[in-house]
Amino acid sequence: MPTAFVLIGVEAGSEQGVIDHLRALNNVKDVYPVYGVYDIVAKIQANSERELKETITYRLRGLAKIKSTQTLMISE
Repeated sequence: MPTAFVLIGVEAGSEQGVIDHLRALNNVKDVYPVYGVYDIVAKIQANSERELKETITYRLRGLAKIKSTQTLMISE
């Protein structure tokens, strides 16, 4: 199953709202608040690589309050 971890930077103070929204998305399996350069790490899984890319590109990156992302696709 195609999987990616997405490191997410958000606007200050919006962490919990973004986490709640991410948890409601179908292909988002886990969401963790973290400290450091990024604010959130999300684990995304989909049935195909295309679906994975679409989830990240259109559903995740399009969310309000997200400033930056770094995607780490798992190699299988």
